[in-house]
Amino acid sequence: MHSHELVKQLDVIAAEQLGAHLPAHVVEQLPAHGVTVFAVSDDASDTAEFSARYGFGLEDCANTIVVRYKREGAEHYAALVSLGSRRLDINGAVKAALGAQRLSFAKREAAVEHSAMEFGGITAFGLPADWRILVDAAVMERVQIVMGAGVRAAKLLLAPDVLRQWPRCEVAALTLPVE
Repeated sequence: MHSHELVKQLDVIAAEQLGAHLPAHVVEQLPAHGVTVFAVSDDASDTAEFSARYGFGLEDCANTIVVRYKREGAEHYAALVSLGSRRLDINGAVKAALGAQRLSFAKREAAVEHSAMEFGGITAFGLPADWRILVDAAVMERVQIVMGAGVRAAKLLLAPDVLRQWPRCEVAALTLPVE
């Protein structure tokens, strides 16, 4: 299926309607061009269900994972964007990329509170200014990816180049293929 056919099948949310569907802080940080926002039903928000229903492979679904880490004695949060088909190398590559002494997945409540987004819908756009946003190098090899939109009822469809050109994005090799 070609990408333009796919977009026709999606319930696209018009730019002027975004404020009614997405958190304001996500809308503010979304790049003006190259991002299609579309509605999804809540029961199809999680990666596997979404993939099955909307026909995107796991290798085209980019998840945003929130981690908490300690560096130079202080606690920090970071967001990791990786494909559903790969496994984060938390104790190796991720720890090294963040220069972290200690690293753990953020608790669900903390991720929701600090991002001000819905769990299962957290996205790289709209996160607090002091968070680092690391995007796995494998994400950049895809033609297009689907990401969370801050809420479970919507997703973002974009080319990885949109992330590459976004000043907050740091690209690093963070994952291993899933065996």
